[in-house]
Amino acid sequence: MIIEIRAKNCFAFDEAVTFSMKADMRNKKFGSNVHKENNFNVLKTAGIYGPNNAGKTCLIRCIKAIKGVLLNKKNGLMSNIFTESDICELGVTFLHDGRKFSYDFKYDADKEEYIYEEFVEIIKDQYNNEKEVCWLKRDTLNDEFTCIDTELLSMMPVVAKNNVIFHLVDSSKFSALNDMKQILVQFAEKIDIINMNNIPMEHTINLMKNKNQLQEKVVDFIKNADLYMDNFEYVEMGSIKVRNNSEDEKPEEKVLDIPDKVMDQIRLVSTYKGVQVPSMLFDSTGTKKIAAMASYVIEALEQGRILVVDELDSSIHFKLTRATVAMFNNELNTDAQMIFTVHDINLMDCKRLFRKEQIWFVDKDENGVYVYSLADFTAENGVRDTSDIIEKYRKGAFAALPDPELINSLLSIKGNAKEAGSDD
Repeated sequence: MIIEIRAKNCFAFDEAVTFSMKADMRNKKFGSNVHKENNFNVLKTAGIYGPNNAGKTCLIRCIKAIKGVLLNKKNGLMSNIFTESDICELGVTFLHDGRKFSYDFKYDADKEEYIYEEFVEIIKDQYNNEKEVCWLKRDTLNDEFTCIDTELLSMMPVVAKNNVIFHLVDSSKFSALNDMKQILVQFAEKIDIINMNNIPMEHTINLMKNKNQLQEKVVDFIKNADLYMDNFEYVEMGSIKVRNNSEDEKPEEKVLDIPDKVMDQIRLVSTYKGVQVPSMLFDSTGTKKIAAMASYVIEALEQGRILVVDELDSSIHFKLTRATVAMFNNELNTDAQMIFTVHDINLMDCKRLFRKEQIWFVDKDENGVYVYSLADFTAENGVRDTSDIIEKYRKGAFAALPDPELINSLLSIKGNAKEAGSDD
């Protein structure tokens, strides 16, 4: 589970920002929203609000970049365009098998070099006292090197910087480094990142091909989404009925000469009142997005994965997004996590759905981008769990609201129209 994301000079973030999934256990409300393990308390869900183009998606991109680095894939990192520095800084603190770890790195986007990395384990005792054990530190700028594997120390100053160290050397030769690599890779492999504006159907199709318990649960999720649907399945091409006006009319063989991905899409069939129809042709955009999202949600809950969703409410009814979040907050969910960006203020509910620290905001002004939690607004600020959070947000109490002046566009249009008319 993700506990904290740190970023500096990455994408929209110039100054250091921190996004935290730590649960404040002084607040006992909605205890089921918290994953508790070995004295560590981590939030199961968090929603991120803010105006368009403020930086919400950039926070998702930071998580994606961290995943890419840990899995030895392209990181997609770029420094903030308004700073002179090319050094991107990213860090993640996470829970893995009941243990808390932290990994930070600095990446020179111009030279494409990793100039700093540090891996730490955070140990907490029964009195909540924490201590850090540094497994590895490679600081090429200051020539500082630390490693539990002492035999690796002599290699660290001369190892190339085009990748992080556990992807550069044969980690199987070093016990601690190998454990570190397994921990980081296994954590990253649990993260699924999707954008609801462009969510692929392939993941659901692959699950639908296998007639197993997981496939059945995906179908149940789709059917239970209040779509008036009798069934949803992946069928053989021969099972799809094509209505022809004449018995002599038959589809040409060239019709079948289409990409496999399209064929798979056609073989996804929805059933309404006993009638089977290709989902690709018949179902609405929202229904298809629900079907695409279903596999990620079910797999996360079944396998204890981390689901990161950009624009959760895109084309999805607010009651369904609320119900999906509630599944992750439920006490039956023991180890899955969901982080999402959203505009739907119906989810901003601290009376029935969220703890205050589960609601986050991203805002920006001429001085930079800010990432902060609703928990930063205390009772002294007039914000309590019983407050009407939605109304306060509407009135700008938490900022992170757009300030459109579209009336100026209308006045400009009408003004131009009048000027054009006066020339006739």
